[in-house]
Amino acid sequence: MQEFDRAIPTLPAISMEDTLAFYRRLGFVCEVVSPNGDYAIAEHGSLEVHFFLHKQLLPAESSFGAYFRVNDVNTLFTEFSALTLPSSGIPRITKLENKPWGMREFAIIDENGSLIRIGQVL
Repeated sequence: MQEFDRAIPTLPAISMEDTLAFYRRLGFVCEVVSPNGDYAIAEHGSLEVHFFLHKQLLPAESSFGAYFRVNDVNTLFTEFSALTLPSSGIPRITKLENKPWGMREFAIIDENGSLIRIGQVL
């Protein structure tokens, strides 16, 4: 099988410990990969996201984000919804919807204010 190029989002973490704890709750396997603890990698199946320490970030003002295109958005939504994240504030989860641009998607806003959209082609 041929390996394809891919992009991996890199998102801020005000607290690496708290950020990785949040993503572990979502089912990601996380590892700090820098000796001074300021860079980490999280994986959930074929999904991968990297984190860099950004202690001055204000979550309500964050414009960081990523889009994960998946093959089974319903299963991920069910899995993430089991965490009972609120539907408003930071962090939060949005409802799963069919969008006019041809995607079925929902979003997670993590504790750093990063917007993670997760969708599947309709």
